[in-house]
Order: sequence, then C-alpha cells, then structure tokens
Amino acid sequence: MAINLQKGQRISLEKSNGSKLQSVCVGINWGAIEKKGLFGFGVTKEAVDLDASCALFDESKRLVDVIYFGNLKSKDGSVKHSGDDLTGDLNGNDGIDNEVITVNLPGLPASVAYVAFMLNSFRGQDFGTIPFASIRIYEGTPTRVNEVFATYDIAHSKDFAGHVAMVMGVFYKKNGEWKFNAIGEPTRDRKLEETVKTVTNNYL
Repeated sequence: MAINLQKGQRISLEKSNGSKLQSVCVGINWGAIEKKGLFGFGVTKEAVDLDASCALFDESKRLVDVIYFGNLKSKDGSVKHSGDDLTGDLNGNDGIDNEVITVNLPGLPASVAYVAFMLNSFRGQDFGTIPFASIRIYEGTPTRVNEVFATYDIAHSKDFAGHVAMVMGVFYKKNGEWKFNAIGEPTRDRKLEETVKTVTNNYL
C-alpha cells in the first residue's frame, strides 16, 4: 500500500516486507494545458515543459552534482534521468510518468548525504494552470514498477498558483539509513540554478 505523503512528512525508505529500497525511481506525470478556442468553440492543447531535476550534496551541504535534461547521468552513474519531455500528456492523464529520475541508493558515493528533487516550468507556465502533476516514489526502473512506495499530488493546491518552480522533496542519510522528506514547497525561483540555491539555503 502506497503512502500518500503530506507536506513536510518524513518517511523511512522501507518496503512492505521490511527490506530497504535499493533502486528508487522518482517519476513525474503531468498534463498539457487545455484552452478554449475562439468564441468558446473547441479546445486547444498547450504543451507544458516541466523539468525534473536532482541535486546531490555532501554532509557539509556542498553541491556535488546536478542531474537534469542537460546532464542525464551523475558522474558515477548512480543517478540517471530518463530524458526531457517537452509537452506533458496531450490527451489526458495516461498514468505514465513523463520524466523519471532513477537513484541507485547503494551506488551513491559515500560522501553524498542529500539527494534533492526539484521541478521547474521551463517556459514559465504557472503551476496553477496545469491540470495535473504528481510525483511517485517506487522501486523498479523507468519501464518497470515493482512496488509503489509513495505517491504525492503536487498540483491540486492553491499554494502553487503563480509559481513556476518547486522543491519536491529530499532524500537524506541519517545514521547510515536513507529517509525521505516530502517538502512540496513552491519557490519564487525562475531557473533551476536558483532552485538549487534555494534547496541549499532552506531544505537540507
């Protein structure tokens, strides 16, 4: 049974059978914006380019690496991005993640203590105008879901209206074990570089 994460909730990364997660995927699924045609006739679709990104930090909160559409793999290969989706779901929610970041937790460098996930609207489209956008954490690969660990709805909140960037959540290592902090906070940032700084200053 997946846990529906609430803002600020912290969870341990443990499967229902008690074993620890090894390969964790963070998937983002979102829809294109629907707009009514001229004089209210018909509906047109406006492509939405959301960008999921991942930043690695050491225990001193120093930035180690950033994985995003322009850098699809971490230096050591433990974090991989599925690639850039430029449109979102054009024909309604197909239930399939548009972008997936895969983290091999045991493969992360020993120096990495934080793995932060961010979402940016590349064209500056307001989150409040996007019909749906959700995050899910699961064990498996971008094409195979073994067990959904948690789901987190990041669209249906008035808090996101007027924003084009957000911090989704942070994996953090405590006493040698990985845990997850569901942050789900919109930020005033316009670009990924700014969001990384916001994470560094406020969420580690």
